[in-house]
Amino acid sequence: MERRFTYLKETKIEKEKVILVGCETQNDAARFAYSMEELANLTKTANGVVVATLTQMRERIHPSTYIGKGKVEELEMLAEELEADLIIFNDELSPSQVRNVSKNLDARIIDRTQLILDIFASRARSKEGKLQVELAQLQYLLPRLGGQGLQLSRLGAGIGTRGPGETKLESDRRHIRRRIDDIKTQLSVIVEHRDRYRERRKKNRAFQIALVGYTNAGKSTLFNRLSEADSFEEDILFATLDPMTRKIILPSGFSALITDTVGFIQDLPTTLVAAFRSTLEEVREADLLLHVVDSSNEEYYQHEETVHKLLEDLEIPAIPHLTVYNKKDLVHPKFVPTSKTESILISAFNKEDREQLKQTIEQMMMENMEYYETTVESNNGKLLSQLKNETVLRSLIFDEETQNYLCKGYAFKEHAILNYKKSIEKEEWEK
Repeated sequence: MERRFTYLKETKIEKEKVILVGCETQNDAARFAYSMEELANLTKTANGVVVATLTQMRERIHPSTYIGKGKVEELEMLAEELEADLIIFNDELSPSQVRNVSKNLDARIIDRTQLILDIFASRARSKEGKLQVELAQLQYLLPRLGGQGLQLSRLGAGIGTRGPGETKLESDRRHIRRRIDDIKTQLSVIVEHRDRYRERRKKNRAFQIALVGYTNAGKSTLFNRLSEADSFEEDILFATLDPMTRKIILPSGFSALITDTVGFIQDLPTTLVAAFRSTLEEVREADLLLHVVDSSNEEYYQHEETVHKLLEDLEIPAIPHLTVYNKKDLVHPKFVPTSKTESILISAFNKEDREQLKQTIEQMMMENMEYYETTVESNNGKLLSQLKNETVLRSLIFDEETQNYLCKGYAFKEHAILNYKKSIEKEEWEK
């Protein structure tokens, strides 16, 4: 009988005691300090409590043990003294490094990548999200099976074990490869389904806006208040995993679509980027990107650059780009807008700021539209409704003499109103 990987239902468990381990090699103390702070926040998000942090400065990471032999001995004593349940390393470890470090340790060992994958496993709600996380976890574990026999044989529950980790992966490589192929097949069906939705939206000439940004920048908060949706929002990393698309009404009455996407993070696991490529296609197909940046975070510039780099890695084409500096009520004292594109400073909770953002979006949208002036008969209610919802209608004046409406506004080149306008002009010329 074929075994299948299953996700354990989240139950309320005691917080695990965690020791964080990092190795600074780039002589960039500020970046390393922030990286360790971020690791602590990731641990908190995964329901762990940091009891100690062990760091070392080296020219390069030790090929056998990540940190030096002396530090390994210090880690062993620290783990025994604090009765740690888990040790999390700030970089991706090789199987041999895990094996060498864990020889005299009772605590489990995972790295930054496994921690992020674990958080994603606990956040996934949709079938697609769960499949994508499982695929990323299996692709990460497969080349490491040889060095994780002891680790996997004593897995129980806790951080780094959610998802497919509960099974004895080392016992059957072929089974894992078959499962990876099966997941890819299922995801391809979902991708085709998503593509059909996108094609339908294109046929309906829907203007698509995608929210991108570093995790916890406030994308979901902004998304909910712009669209009156109910996307999960909380002051934790990776609060949103599954993309959500909703309608947004701009000041002129124009209806657009806005999509909330998964947050980015520095050193995002490559397996995860690959697995979520289909979800991030929503970004590729967007007409406008809203890059949300947390202006209250001291590392806001680093976050900005990380998102730009990941968008490049995902080969996102040149799309009109608006940088939205969020949390202006908590803005960092040293904050200075650094965006090379158009930008705006707002608070997602402030109604006036949101209206200003909508006006800016509409203005950027109009730059890719054509101006039109046309006359619509008063009994043509269907066309008038289309103009209000599908174009930026700037003027609507009723002429009592002709009993017609004089309409002025902006529409996309493919919109029927431009063809309607041409046909009216042709009729008048022929007369």
